Amino acid sequence: MPQSIFIFDFGANEEAAQQARHKVDGWKQGFRLGDKMLLKFERTNSREEAPAASGTEPSKAARAKSAGKKSNSGAEKSSDLDKIRLLVRLSFSDHEKLSHQRWLDRLSAEEPFQSAKSETVRLGDPEFAKIAELFDSLD
Repeated sequence: MPQSIFIFDFGANEEAAQQARHKVDGWKQGFRLGDKMLLKFERTNSREEAPAASGTEPSKAARAKSAGKKSNSGAEKSSDLDKIRLLVRLSFSDHEKLSHQRWLDRLSAEEPFQSAKSETVRLGDPEFAKIAELFDSLD
């Protein structure tokens, strides 16, 4: 089964990340993709990275709590969230290789995704297992 994982780094631009999420949700509904296209957010916080550097890792509950915070002011958002990454997994069956390739091309060409730094990890790549594990661990 051909699988690919796109990693889009939006930095601290929450608005662009949400536009990308809405675009993917529209595609999933419009093209009836179901589980063929899944997306998850990875948010890193500057307060989480400081304990990790000192040798103690923050608990999963603390990461989830800080990632789930919603603030109304733009100044708080940029100070709280340092990095927002959107991970999109494409997993099509073997007979849908052409559809898989078309979605690979389309994702990188669409507007909210063009402004983000992107990386594509395919099934045969050496870091695919690590990225797939990260994708599965995200909520």
